[in-house]
Amino acid sequence: MTTEDPRNSINSPSAEDTRSSQDSRHLDRSEENDGIGENGSEAEWRDPCISPESAPTPEEVQSAPTREDQRPSSRIFPWLTYLLLLPLVALATIAFGCVSLIAGLWDKSGRQQHAIAHVWARVLLLISLSPVTLIGAEKLHEHETAVYASNHLSYFDTPVLFAKLPFQFRILAKQALWKVPFIGWYLHRSGQVPVDQSGVRSAIASLNRGVATLKAGLPLVLFPEGGRAASGQTQPFVSGAAYMAIKAQLPLIPLTLVGTYELLPIHTYHLRPRPLAIIVGDPIPTAGLTTRDADALTQRLREVITTTYMQHHR
Repeated sequence: MTTEDPRNSINSPSAEDTRSSQDSRHLDRSEENDGIGENGSEAEWRDPCISPESAPTPEEVQSAPTREDQRPSSRIFPWLTYLLLLPLVALATIAFGCVSLIAGLWDKSGRQQHAIAHVWARVLLLISLSPVTLIGAEKLHEHETAVYASNHLSYFDTPVLFAKLPFQFRILAKQALWKVPFIGWYLHRSGQVPVDQSGVRSAIASLNRGVATLKAGLPLVLFPEGGRAASGQTQPFVSGAAYMAIKAQLPLIPLTLVGTYELLPIHTYHLRPRPLAIIVGDPIPTAGLTTRDADALTQRLREVITTTYMQHHR
């Protein structure tokens, strides 16, 4: 029978103490490493409180409020927009619209209405506290008449174009807008081109009216996406712009709008003032092309606008 030295029982750790110490060191290392990154394990991290079914989607993560959105000023500013900026926008639109309708009583060419729309658009941009930079303005004077195609992100796209393009032009818009009081009257009096999308024949007839406008010496501006982009990303283009440019044998000029989606997205009605930009692309020639080349020309146009948007959007 051996007798245990009392000093050993005090100074030497027992097996239970050793296991406890190892567990403690293991927990310390677990707290230092979260299992992700350079010092962590390669095992996939899973939150035990979130099941795969209830985990947020990438769209929900993207739309989650940022720190900037959670600041008190960010929460207050939408109310200032609703109470001040939007009413001013509405009043300016009504006032200039009435003046334009009166001018249309004796001006059938639409030139005076365009001049009034130019002033209206500049006033709206002043109200929205959003200055616009025109990049590549020298390219606008290379061709007196052309088809200008722009991406479409917001209701403010049209005012931006009317404010910054330094020449008379006409727009293509959905025929349904001609049935809206005041808006439809202005569109009709100012010589804009309605697009009937009820069928193939009616759509081609609408595009041919656009070609006639081009041959009369007036540039056309349109949105090949056909509507505002809900996500802020470039949507598929329809080939109407390319078709008219080819039929008229005129260049197709890309216009890229940046910032208007953040200023007034499709899913909200409060303004978020910020600097805006229009980037004028190099003219795309159509000499020698036929309408069979419209789809390829449309794809080239979309690639130019998409690339330009990605380069300038922050």
